[in-house]
Amino acid sequence: MLVIKDVRKTFGPTVALDGVSLSAEAGQVHALIGENGAGKSTLMNVLAGVFKPDAGELLLDGKLFLPAGPIQARRAGVSMVHQELSLCPHLTVAENIVLGSEPTQLGVVRGGEMRRIARAALAQVVDPSHGAALLPETRVASLSPAEQQLVEIARAVSLSSCRVLILDEPTSSLAREDVERLFTVIRTLRAKGLAIIYISHFLEEVQQIADAFTVVRDGKTVGSGVMAGANLSDIIGMMAGRKVEQLFPRGERKPGEVVISISELAGMDKPASASLELRRGEVLGIAGLIGAGRTELLRVIYGLEPVRSGKLRVLSLVGPRSPTARLAQGVGLVSEDRKHEGLATGLSIADNLTLSKLQGLGPWGLVLPRRQRAVTAGWMTRLKIKAQGPEQAVRELSGGNQQKIALARLLYHDVDVILLDEPTRGIDVGSKAQIYELIDQLALSGKALLMVSSYLPELFGVCDRIAVMRRGRLGEARAVGELTEHAVLTEATGT
Repeated sequence: MLVIKDVRKTFGPTVALDGVSLSAEAGQVHALIGENGAGKSTLMNVLAGVFKPDAGELLLDGKLFLPAGPIQARRAGVSMVHQELSLCPHLTVAENIVLGSEPTQLGVVRGGEMRRIARAALAQVVDPSHGAALLPETRVASLSPAEQQLVEIARAVSLSSCRVLILDEPTSSLAREDVERLFTVIRTLRAKGLAIIYISHFLEEVQQIADAFTVVRDGKTVGSGVMAGANLSDIIGMMAGRKVEQLFPRGERKPGEVVISISELAGMDKPASASLELRRGEVLGIAGLIGAGRTELLRVIYGLEPVRSGKLRVLSLVGPRSPTARLAQGVGLVSEDRKHEGLATGLSIADNLTLSKLQGLGPWGLVLPRRQRAVTAGWMTRLKIKAQGPEQAVRELSGGNQQKIALARLLYHDVDVILLDEPTRGIDVGSKAQIYELIDQLALSGKALLMVSSYLPELFGVCDRIAVMRRGRLGEARAVGELTEHAVLTEATGT
């Protein structure tokens, strides 16, 4: 149905696409895989009519396909659901579904026809047993992230001409049970003959849902094939341009003294009750469903949210402290929301990395730019941060490189205890492998790491012990060897 041949796209001197080819058949889920910055989003924006290619061909049903814009692409049969949802929360489900293609008569929107279109679109993507809230007149603001995602997909397939559906990181903000529901929707649409291009960093999910795959690196197609029987290590090697021997490296860790001790700790809302001990030289993971209270636990420990009751000791200090005091102690937090809380994206890499510790960058309390750049360049080399240089703005970097800067800032500050909240969310496998290696090195050097993650293979691969949080209450931390993914999920869901 869809053929992409040797597509090129440049932005000034930057070559985003340098000869990408891909073909997707009707009734097929085709995974597009690659690291951040590989060209996936640019290619999909070309296909969706956002950008025009500089060279190459796009063929849809054997005919040349060159849309003048997204609306023309949708009318031709190509719709895209972006990672960042683009719904209008103050409008209803029906109004969002027909937005840009409203049925009108003499310039007036036909409400009845709008609701009919919405109901028909929702029927394609909603399981009746889970669709009570997805009525055409429901305000989008009242929906969960998973339900909003379904509205986006309903909008994409609302036009009867839709034949190619592009899903960009559709599960990045979904809980596990919502992912399974989404996969049911995808399989239903595939059975109806749609060609679905699926972009994701979660290779285990890709292996579960995709029929075929294409790997891009540095703007070029470097591999493709049938997903059934494909070796994930080989795919990771294609993405990274090198053989990744071990995704989860693990040295011989030797846990030492207790650095965090909490007993029946409770926040104003969550956590309701949490008890644990974190030791030097270990990685302790916190599993659980979204909304269980895992993020709130880290924020209470770090001083970003108040303590309601319970006992808390961090290093030598007993009781709650401010984030400033925690950082002075040698405790650092990497937030799950790096763009709004963890980094000042409008500032340079050098400023982001050094702002919390300017001492030593110049005489008499001054900061010498030359010395600041030199320090930053050293950390960029150590953490393999890909950028034009220390003065480049953080917002211009990929998610993986932004996350490395957030970690580099704490390492430059020489913290002993690191709180990690979803440290690899939204970044590619190559960058994940580098962060996993860094976490292992930090644990071997005697650092203590408390890590929240919704990705169970990551917790099992990186952590020494795992504790499960459910409805604000933290269970006992147990050695990874004593647990299974099924047991963790059972405890997290209470089933």
